[in-house]
Amino acid sequence: MKEPGPEKMLIGDTSGIDLTESQPSLPELLKEHQQHLAALPADAAPADRARVELDIAETQLALNQNEAAWNTARKAFERFAEAEHWQDAIEACDILYRTGQPEAIVALGNGVWLAVTYPVPAQLTVTMLHHIVDETPDDSDGAAVAAMAAQYITDLRTSDEEHESLSFFTTQILGQVAKRHRGIENDQEMLDMWIEILGLNDKQQLLSRLSTMLDAMVGENWWVDRDALRARLPVN
Repeated sequence: MKEPGPEKMLIGDTSGIDLTESQPSLPELLKEHQQHLAALPADAAPADRARVELDIAETQLALNQNEAAWNTARKAFERFAEAEHWQDAIEACDILYRTGQPEAIVALGNGVWLAVTYPVPAQLTVTMLHHIVDETPDDSDGAAVAAMAAQYITDLRTSDEEHESLSFFTTQILGQVAKRHRGIENDQEMLDMWIEILGLNDKQQLLSRLSTMLDAMVGENWWVDRDALRARLPVN
């Protein structure tokens, strides 16, 4: 599994940890989070407990305790999903993906579905879609679909300064994908033609293709009842 690039760290670090801290401080930080979890009252809200578990999982990941991080974040995901705290559930999926464990791609697929379906912050959705770009072979259309979906979500959910900064990033992603996919570089006309040929400018087709990709990534391992959740979404 590829390591996150510098571009991703620009917008995609959803952790609460300053990873510039010296390594020896991380075990103590982990101990503090674990003590916090143990000190929670028995009647603490499941989502409150899960947020501490997410802190623990992020610290375990920073300590390269990847299997432990997976187990902790997976429990947190279940609590968040039960409470329908979707942004937190997506952040749990981000950690699960970054552990590199056997079901990391399944976690990514579940997280992307939630991130596109629910109006969570665009930055988080773009981060999850960028993971797909990183995972997709250079000659596959999948990276182009994910990159264009990131641009679409940015246009849909942001405005003003946030839109300017995030759309700059998503445009860079799309340009990088076009370069590696068809060797297109610094040629807006060719880029526009490439987008049209791939059908990326058709929003319904784009989302349909993304859905097909997610089905292929996840298989039968969906962690939420998508049909039930879709039925409760607002019509508009």
